This record gives sequence, structure tokens and C-alpha cells, in this order.
Amino acid sequence: MYSMNDLILKKRNGGVLTEEEIRYIVNGYTDGSIPDYQMSAFLMAVWFKGMNDDETVKLTMAMAESGDMLDLSKVKKSIGESAGKNMRIIDKHSTGGVGDKTTLIIGPVLAALGVPVVKMSGRGLGHTGGTIDKLESIPGFSSALSEESFIDQVKRIGFADMCQTGNLAPADKKIYALRDVTGTVDNISLIASSIMSKKLAAGAEVIVLDVKCGSGAFMKDISSAKKLAEIMVSIGKKCGRSVTAVISDMNEPLGRFVGNSLEVMEVVEILKGCGDERLRELSVKLAAEMLLLAEEDVSGDKLSEIINNKNVPHTGTEIACSGEEKDSGRYNAAEKRIKEVIQNGKALQKFREFVAAQGGDTGFIDGSSSLEAAKYMIPVRASESGILVSCDTEKIGLASLHLGGGREKISDEIDPSVGIEICHHLGDKIEKNDTLAILYANDEAKAETAAKFIKEAYKTEAEPTDGENHKLIYEIIR
Repeated sequence: MYSMNDLILKKRNGGVLTEEEIRYIVNGYTDGSIPDYQMSAFLMAVWFKGMNDDETVKLTMAMAESGDMLDLSKVKKSIGESAGKNMRIIDKHSTGGVGDKTTLIIGPVLAALGVPVVKMSGRGLGHTGGTIDKLESIPGFSSALSEESFIDQVKRIGFADMCQTGNLAPADKKIYALRDVTGTVDNISLIASSIMSKKLAAGAEVIVLDVKCGSGAFMKDISSAKKLAEIMVSIGKKCGRSVTAVISDMNEPLGRFVGNSLEVMEVVEILKGCGDERLRELSVKLAAEMLLLAEEDVSGDKLSEIINNKNVPHTGTEIACSGEEKDSGRYNAAEKRIKEVIQNGKALQKFREFVAAQGGDTGFIDGSSSLEAAKYMIPVRASESGILVSCDTEKIGLASLHLGGGREKISDEIDPSVGIEICHHLGDKIEKNDTLAILYANDEAKAETAAKFIKEAYKTEAEPTDGENHKLIYEIIR
């Protein structure tokens, strides 16, 4: 029998925990025998002292195995037979950003192409938004699916997104909520184990990770983002999964809107072939990466070898591919197919089917009804003229949080109607008193605080920078 107090002290003093000790902590917190206050102390000790790679893998497996592990073999067999191909089930996850709603674009797109996408999402964490919070801004939408309903929906529609309910990775569900309110969010081991435990429990064979890097991400620089990506890819491989990590930019909000219902409406814009260019570009590129990984008959043995054995560096805004891939045109062909299902409306139809399947009112998609709207629309104006050269994106996230779009403690309820409309991207030339952003608010006092965050976030210069921070994708780890 272990003492939780002794294990807290061991980690606080820099000790390395054994597998048995880690499982004791995870299982004890899951069943309630270890209280919140002791788990909070342990998480803070981990935040200060860290975990080595072996501890991180063991923590991930303990969290994944704290409940049921989904068996999606029947889904694969059913879809593969109907499609006449050997199709692998795929999952995608973002490490968290401001304005990141790519999951809600990519899932319907791939489902429209016959690729099954399974998704277990979380709620908002710190200054970042949560996919489940966005979805639950749709009237009637339920993220609480049974295992049977989840699998059935993937078979019927090709895409399902649920929160951690029932007995799927219950340890992560509890720890995730506690991290959000104890200042222990931005630790590589805790982030990696949280993400990968959900991915392993959800049962996908192929996992694509969007690792955010920059001022609005938990990983502020390339080196830490790369370290997180490498750990998660390593965890996946050790557990028999094919994992790719795309390191993408979060030095400004992704898309035009930040806030739950606002972001859902932006998803609809993209799926109608309109919307913000950067958001559309990243969504297409991530979807293309996922499509090539999922369709084994398209990728072939050579791509499989690339995925398993190579780290491909990237220096521009195009997904890095081998020369052979580019010569064969497979990647370009994948992008073309993705753009086609957006243009012909099939992706939007899949989104409609997905929302309806989980109880949501689909009227907002075609304009017959609308999502909850905020009372006030308040412009935030630029204090000076110049070129927008940088953005402290975390402050944009905090502005949304203060408006009521996020949680400061576990019991907080989110206001789905509030948020921010971003009116300019980095590199834009603005004049004094131009509108930097528009606040969607229900409380004028909260809006004043949010406006201060927005003004503090942006920096202007007389001359443009070299554009180094304007890249969309920095590197891909395979």
C-alpha cells in the first residue's frame, strides 16, 4: 500500500515514479479514494519537477486503461466492405488554441469522402476553447453518447464527436477538469498523457495531432512544441498506432471568430466554401494529411514506410511530403478531393447529418433559426496607425474568457453567445481608430476588461517584419 503524501513528496523532490506508483495515483483519484486537494498538490509537483518520457508513457497508459477501450473493428469492417477498400479509422486532435475549430470542418469533410472519423473531445481548458463547448452552443446538441450510439453513428454517418462520458478514460476526465483550475495546464507530460489517453481509449488506428505553437498555445516556441509532438508520436507508436503530429501556428487567432456559437457559425461559412483563408487552408491541409493516412490503398507501402520511419522538416505553409509523393500528385489529388466535397455541398450535408444525429437543431445552418446571440456588439479601435506585427494571442483568449466564453473554475457555466470578431490578421496595415475587433457581450463591464486585453494584445510597427511569424505550418513529426 502506497501513501499519497509520500508520492507527492517523492515527485516534489524530483523522484521518478514507478508504474505501480503511477497506477496507484491514477486509480485512486478515479475511484475517489484520493481527494482533489492531494491530486492538486501532485499535479503542481509534476508541473514544477516534470516527468521523464517513460513516466509520461506509463501515466498515459494508466489513464487510458482506467476505463473501457473502444473496439472499432466492426466499424472498420462495415465501412471497408461498403467502400471496397481497406480503410483505417482516424482521429484528430488539437493541443488547444484560440479560435481553433478545425475538427468541426475536417470531420464532415472526411466523412463525405468515406473516411470514418472518431472524436472524443474536451471542454475549454485555460484560455483555449473546447470543441464540446462549441458544439453544445447548438440547441439540443448532446455530446453524451453511449459506446453503442457512438459506434453506430460512425457507421451510419462517418463522424461522431463525444465528450468523455461513461467509462471512457474517466481518469483523464477528472484530471483534465482539475488542471484547468489549478494552474497546471501547460506541462508537456500532462498535456501529452491527457491527449493520448483519450486517443487510445477512443480506438482509432491512425491519429493526426495538430500541435499548436506560439503566443496563444500552451507551447510558446518551436522547441517545446516539437518535444510535445515527439512524445505523443512515440506514445502512439509504442501502443501500435500510426501517429503524425503537425506543428501549426498560433501566433494569432485561427479564423475570424473566437467564442462558441460564433465559431460554429464560422464552421458553416467554411463548409459553404467561404470564410477565413487561413482557417480554410489549415483545415484542407490537415484533412489531406488525414485522408492519405486513412486510405491505405491510396498511400501504399511507400507512404507507410515514410510515416513510420521519417521526421519530415517543413519551412513553409505547405504540408511537407517526400519527393515521390509530390511527383505522384497524391497529396495534390487529396486536396482536390477535399475542396470538391466542400464546393459541391457534400461536406455541409455531412455536418447537418452529424448535428441532427446528436440531437442538435440544424436550422441555423440554412438560416431558418439562429444560435443564441449576445446583447451588445462593441468595437475595439486601434490606438495608432501601422503594420500589425505581433499578437499576444493568449490575451485574446483571456478576453473571451472574461466575456463569459470560458471557465475560471470547474462550476462556471459558459455563455455560448459571447465572443470576439477579429477584424485584421498580422501583416495588415491599419489606421488609428480602425476597428481591431468587435466584442459580442452581454455585460458592458466585462466588455471593458476584454477591450483592454485586445488593445494590449496587438503591436504595430511602421515597417512590416520578415513574416517569420506568419507561417501556417512549421514542421511535421512522423
